[in-house]
Order: sequence, then C-alpha cells, then structure tokens
Amino acid sequence: MQYTNRYQSSMGSITLASNGDELTGLWFDGQKYFADTLSKEWEERELPIFQQTRKWLDIYFRGEEPDFTPPLKLDSSPFRLSVWKILMQIPYGQLLTYGEIAKRIAGEFGRDHMSAQAVGGAVGHNPISIIVPCHRVVGSNGSLTGYAGGIDKKIQLLTLEKVNMEPLFMPKKGSAL
Repeated sequence: MQYTNRYQSSMGSITLASNGDELTGLWFDGQKYFADTLSKEWEERELPIFQQTRKWLDIYFRGEEPDFTPPLKLDSSPFRLSVWKILMQIPYGQLLTYGEIAKRIAGEFGRDHMSAQAVGGAVGHNPISIIVPCHRVVGSNGSLTGYAGGIDKKIQLLTLEKVNMEPLFMPKKGSAL
C-alpha cells in the first residue's frame, strides 16, 4: 500500500508519496510525470515520514540548506538509480551539467561515452523532486533546460539556493541538452 499527503509551498502545491516508512515520491502538482510511480491503490494519510519531509521542505523553502534527508526509496533501472545517486551528491547551491553526469555514468558502466540525452531522460523521471535535486542540472552550454516542474520553478529553486543565475540562459527551441 502506498500513502500520500500534501504540502503547500511558496511555489505551489506538492504531493508526497510513501510506502509507509520511506518517501517514494515528491511532485509539484501537475508536473510532467506527476505521480508516475504511485500505485493505483493509495490512501491519503498522515505519517511520520510526511512530517519529516514537511520539516525538510519548510527549512528548504526558507532558503536554508536542510542538515538531514528523510528516508528515501527509489526504485528503477540501475542506470536511472546511478543518475539519481549523482544528483544526490550535487551540493546545495551548485550545478552540474548533463554532460558531466554522462561522463561519470560512462565511467561507472565501463563505457567510453554516455548520451547526455539519456541522462536527461533519467533526470526528468526523478520521482522525488527537490530532495533529489534534479533542478541543479543544466545544459552543457549553461542553458536552463529540462525540469519536469517547469523552467519557472527551476529558476525559483535555484534562486532560493542563491545560485548565480547570470551565466545561465534560457534554451532556444530545439537546443540540445
């Protein structure tokens, strides 16, 4: 059984999901791939994991770096899990490019090359937004591309983290990751 709960942020409503003990989902309502890991049977319930997650989000939305991470449960392919593990290592207020992640993943999988687009697909399907910080990934050319919650939310999240937005720019239609 899966459980859900709600959180109202300064950027809009967020849906939380859990297996009862660990956080399994965190989505801005209406974002791309919203609740795609949520089972067909679930119920809204108050749980300690949701209280912990709300505490983390309260700290984060005050513009501060939380000093803990609620227990997370990520289920997917080894490739996606490797990408999400790298996302979790991006420090608060810092950025990585899709290309940099692709190079790391290529090394982990013993390959000469890994597609930045494949990495972008894995980043975009991250089921635990914000806590698994996919918003800290930018295009290799510095473009603010590819955020399932929308570029406007990505900008707001990076602004909260006091990232210098000056060198970043919006992608042109059809630009590559």
